[in-house]
Amino acid sequence: MLESYVTPLLMSYVNKYIKNLKPSDLQLSLWGGDVVLSKLDLKLDVLEQELKLPFTFMSGHIHELRIHVPWTKLGSEPVVITINTMECILKLRDGAQDDHESGSSSTSRSVSDSSKAVAKPRRLQQAAPSDPDLPPGYVQSLIRRVVNNVNIVVNNLILKYVEDDIVLSVNITSAECYTVDDLWERAFMDITAPELVLRKLINFADCTVCLDKRNASGKIEFYQDPLLYKCSFRTRLHFTYDNINSKIPSVIKIHTMVESLKLSITDQQLPMFIRILELIIALYYGEIGGHKEDEGEEGTGHARDSGASSPGMDVDTERRPSQDLYIQSGNPDEANQGWVSWAWSFVPAIVSTEEEGEDGLYQQRETGSIPNSSQLHTPKDPIVSIGFYCTKASVTFKLTETQSESSYYSPQKVKSKEVLCLEQEGITIEVLMMGEPFFDCQIGFVGCRALCLKSIMGVRDFEENMNRREEDAVFFSCGDSLSSKGMTYLTNSLFDYRSPENNGVRAEFILDAANHKETYTEIAGMHRFGAFYMDYLYTMEDSSGKGSQDFSGMSMEEIVPAVQETSIKRLVVGPLDIRLHSSAIHRILKMVTCAMDHEYEPYCKAQREMTEENSGPATPEEISHLEEFIPTRLTCLTLFQVSVTVSMAEFNLLHTLMPVIMGHKVAPCLVSVAEFQPVRPLPSVQFQVEKVNFEHSVPMYAPELVTTVSSLSQPSDNLLHHCYAHLYLKVFGFQAGLTCQDKGSFLPLIPIIPSFSTALYGKLIQLPALWSKRSSVPTTEFIFELPHFTIQATRAQTLLLQTICQSWTHSMVNGAPVTLNESLLTEVYKAPGVKYPGPSPTLEGSVQNLELKFCSRATVKCASGTVGAVKVCARTPGSGEGVKEKLVPLIQGPSDTKELHMSRWLNEIRKPESLLAPDLLAFSIQVPQQGDDCRNSVSLRGLDFGQAEDPCPGADTKFSRLLHTRRDG
Repeated sequence: MLESYVTPLLMSYVNKYIKNLKPSDLQLSLWGGDVVLSKLDLKLDVLEQELKLPFTFMSGHIHELRIHVPWTKLGSEPVVITINTMECILKLRDGAQDDHESGSSSTSRSVSDSSKAVAKPRRLQQAAPSDPDLPPGYVQSLIRRVVNNVNIVVNNLILKYVEDDIVLSVNITSAECYTVDDLWERAFMDITAPELVLRKLINFADCTVCLDKRNASGKIEFYQDPLLYKCSFRTRLHFTYDNINSKIPSVIKIHTMVESLKLSITDQQLPMFIRILELIIALYYGEIGGHKEDEGEEGTGHARDSGASSPGMDVDTERRPSQDLYIQSGNPDEANQGWVSWAWSFVPAIVSTEEEGEDGLYQQRETGSIPNSSQLHTPKDPIVSIGFYCTKASVTFKLTETQSESSYYSPQKVKSKEVLCLEQEGITIEVLMMGEPFFDCQIGFVGCRALCLKSIMGVRDFEENMNRREEDAVFFSCGDSLSSKGMTYLTNSLFDYRSPENNGVRAEFILDAANHKETYTEIAGMHRFGAFYMDYLYTMEDSSGKGSQDFSGMSMEEIVPAVQETSIKRLVVGPLDIRLHSSAIHRILKMVTCAMDHEYEPYCKAQREMTEENSGPATPEEISHLEEFIPTRLTCLTLFQVSVTVSMAEFNLLHTLMPVIMGHKVAPCLVSVAEFQPVRPLPSVQFQVEKVNFEHSVPMYAPELVTTVSSLSQPSDNLLHHCYAHLYLKVFGFQAGLTCQDKGSFLPLIPIIPSFSTALYGKLIQLPALWSKRSSVPTTEFIFELPHFTIQATRAQTLLLQTICQSWTHSMVNGAPVTLNESLLTEVYKAPGVKYPGPSPTLEGSVQNLELKFCSRATVKCASGTVGAVKVCARTPGSGEGVKEKLVPLIQGPSDTKELHMSRWLNEIRKPESLLAPDLLAFSIQVPQQGDDCRNSVSLRGLDFGQAEDPCPGADTKFSRLLHTRRDG
């Protein structure tokens, strides 16, 4: 009967994760249709082996487990598994525990392997008997329908993570997972042709996340405000199969949608929150949390790349983002230990000829024989798409203060006060991966802004009784709003009604680097989002060019092909407006001081530089492979339309914040602050930039690459070029000027520095200690180019700039602002329609064609540069009443001085010299470094008004011209 097939199936999973169960009692209860189990303990070692997380379970309990099996309607009603109150406590694995677990894990693996060997014949025996009334095909189809429609309900799920003094707890009131139809409505479905799709929906209700600090005894003295309070969200799961008998789907989509996400972080929680983020980053890059089971030669994640690495260069140095999500080891029975395969281990495999083929391959690998290409079939990695979407989110920062009750024995209470809020709209986080060869992560915001709240450090600047406008509180804004942008952040997600999955069409994915770069450009990203767009792409391509070949007689290391890895991060920030006034700067610096108030040790300490080679010399074949391709990490940042406004300080209490930021310990003191009075009109300095490009590239495996190249007697320019970290900075349309805020808006910009462009290139050698004996190799090099630069100001504008600077540099004890002269403001910001005296003279200075170069080697530091032209003059603008512009030059060069003795030479207006004129100044400076064979002296060469000698001959001049081609003098 059906009970003989379904009951062992359910029992196998329940008995696998729960301790001390009696199979006989469980079997009888299942046959009755309902099972109720109370006060259960989880098998923690089994959970750790299955989840493959870098955490260890300290405890795991289930208060009540209910299983409902509708035997009479098994083909039309789902099996319901209900868990009431489940609590698990985790902590990070430490080194001592890893060593202990490595010994116990080997024992557990041997026990597990033996249990598998015993369990597998039992499964075959259970499936062997056949009922004449139930054909085998019908049994398989029915069991598949039962498994695909299992409903899982979890009430009161509690997860806790403890580390040092941190206690992170997640409490979900209710979570339910069930099968849905094509309209995402609850239904009893099956995988049918031709669609071959299974959809599921998970609803999470009232999710609360708390972050508290415990004392030395492990108790929490003061409970902080929850990070997240009663947040509900839903997750849609979409699985696409190649055929009806597939065990693992070919496409997995898991997308989560949150309508409103409100986070709250106090000053005491901020260091702990940053600590959690550092933990996530360290786990992602594999700096901590390595598994002993994965460190052997059997794991394919540790394949060696002969084409892209030097001898001993381990490919796994670059973190495989998908490595932890889908791991395929040499043993197919252990392949389900990755996260994705673990999730799919709940879908039981039906005993078939396909499983027998895998068992045969497993036995061949155990005996050491490698099958040939006709026998070796690698399962195709599924395409996994994970997405998180949020309509509106906010992060509120709070400052806490302790308040004592009136009674002496009453406990102290913590009161929090909001000071800063960060709001975002249209948030998207998407991850697309296919095994190890392809990983892509995209993050985008449609709009973002930050605003001040309440008061800060006793200054009641934005209290309700101040009647301040909301525009005055906003000091950071970027992007658009959802009302103008639309729902573009949901494009092609499971929550987009236009997506292929919601229209019965199979989705197509871009899984190669070339097409990905052409499709997901910076322009496309900003068109979809508008405020912020990030695209992180990691690919690993086979560069061997060898097709299918006979693997017989070859070792596993020889089978691994040469791969080419690329890692590219692109970040784009849209129109950005930053207003740095007293309220904003004091709140930002206060958050910085709170973030620095901790004593946590870093997860990964900086590795010592390698001073000795750890392997033999490289062979010519390996050098030729390096010449063909060297993996690098490239980071690109682009900023569009940036505006930064620094206003005069309305109050200044930086003397209490800056010492803490600079690392000095300062005793806390009470600050008496005067009543806050807004200054209007408020003078400001505004900086505007049309576009900023920043690029940074670094070798992916710097220690191994540098060790190999530094051992060569004459390395090529290509190999030397990749031993550096390169950075490029290009700034277009930068200008600065004075403005004034009055009645909420800013007046037009009065230019102090007219628009100009500049560029900077630099490179730093990796592991300088290995190059100490190579005096011909530059360790540091910088090239700076400035085609033209002008600064101009009147006397009143200069005094106003001085007043604005002094308001920030001269911190007052009571926070009182610097007095502002109204006549000075009137002279700088002239009202239209008012008649003023004649125009004030302007002092103007300009530099043209400035090029600077700095180079550092093991034995000498040198600098060189050229200056095309310099001009300093006093200029009086003309007026419409026939008064012409007057220009009095103070310094100008190069200049024709043939008529210097004539009076008209000083009075005439001279235009700038031609671009083809020789350089005004060229210089070269060399400073020998302390060493055995050099003296401490300074050498000046080529200091004249002609061409300078290059102090760094043979250096990398590939990027010496960043903005234009240099003029030949």
